[in-house]
This record gives sequence, C-alpha cells and structure tokens, in this order.
Amino acid sequence: MRELERDLPPASARASVAVVGAGRLGVALSGALAQVGYEVVGPLGRGADPRGTDVVLLCVPDRQISVAARCLSTGPLVGHCSGATGLSALAPHEAFSIHPLMTVTEHGASFEGAGAAISGTTERSRAVAHELAAALGLRPIEIAERDRAAYHAAACIASNFLVTLESAAGQIGSTAGLDPALLVPLVRATVENWATLGPARALTGPVARGDDETVARQRAAIAERAPELLELFDAMADATRALAQDGVLA
Repeated sequence: MRELERDLPPASARASVAVVGAGRLGVALSGALAQVGYEVVGPLGRGADPRGTDVVLLCVPDRQISVAARCLSTGPLVGHCSGATGLSALAPHEAFSIHPLMTVTEHGASFEGAGAAISGTTERSRAVAHELAAALGLRPIEIAERDRAAYHAAACIASNFLVTLESAAGQIGSTAGLDPALLVPLVRATVENWATLGPARALTGPVARGDDETVARQRAAIAERAPELLELFDAMADATRALAQDGVLA
C-alpha cells in the first residue's frame, strides 16, 4: 500500500463521467464530482449503458459489479467503487477502482481528507483513478489485488464494527437509565486519543488497569441484563487485555 502524489489536471481537461447506481454512494459521488467541475451523467439505474462519456463509474453492490459491467459497451474506462472486489469483475473493459475510505449515509458524505484505495489495469486507468480521487480531496493509495480483503476488513472493523460496539454500549447503558447520547463525547474523545496516542496509550478503564474485580462485576451485570451480549463482552475484554499487555511489554 502506498500513498500517491500527482499534479491534478485543470477542470477543463477532466474526463466526463457517467455514474451507474443511484444508491447512497452513487448519489454522493455524482454530486461531489459535479461540484469540482466534472461533466457528470447520472446517477443512472443499474443495467444502464451510458454512451458518449470517457469514464463509467459503477456504484453498485459488489455482487452486481460483473453484471453491470457486462451491460456496458466497450470504449470508456470502467471503474467500480468496491473495496473488496478485484478488477477482474470489470472484464473485458480497461478498468480501475476507487474506494473512498469514508462512510456514506442517506445524508451524504464529506470526502475531503479521507483515504481512497485505487488500482487500475493500465497506467491510463490508474491515472484516471488518481485524478478522480484527488479532485474529490481524497488521499489516493494503491492497494494490490492480493491485499484487497485485508484492506477492506480493516475498514469494516474501523467503521461498521464500531457502530455495533456503540449499539451494544447503548443497549447496556439504557438498562441503567443512561441516555446513549451521553456516550458520544466519550467515543469521540477515545477515537481522538487512539489517533493521537496510538492504541496501547489510549486505553483506559478497568481491563487496562488489571482491575479484575470490577470487570467481573460488569460481566455479571451484562449476564443479568443483556446475556446475548456476554460473548461479545468476553471477546472484547480478552482483546483489550492482550492490547494492554502488549503496551506494557513495548
């Protein structure tokens, strides 16, 4: 994995882009690309075969990428926005991928400053992927085909799994009358500490301190009030204990 730096061409020299896929990402990218000066067609529905553009960008679910690619006429560069899917899914087109390392909700997304995994089957397609990423304010990095699954797993743990953990925290806290909104400043501060200090130094709490008695009381409360979360608690406590020990050994 390596971060790339290249000069960005002027808006007048940029490719025209058709976006296929009208979900959250397709809508967000269409709007963002138009705002930075691209001529954008779409977002179009799945199965569309846009003509007359330089690039077709598929913003469809992973399992639909190869289907959508087969619907396209040859000629334009074809890209997808999947983090986990390889470029073979876009055959026989000259292909690239761009995966913004950013969560997109129904309210859209801000891409500025986020990472973007890119790749391409040719130097030209890689250059276009880089251009699109840089124009959106993303920081492009090349991800090898063999590294895609690991890269995407890291992204899912950092984003999706965090939401699952906070949902569990809110569920347990609500049994004690805690408004989940009061956890938000704690979560934000924790993420900032992790980013600034690193994992081991950002750890606080009874597991990191080795306070097994307090952890046991927590576990008993979860067993009583949310037993379906006990396995998750145990797994996270074990992982946190190991991380704290690694920090001591370091």
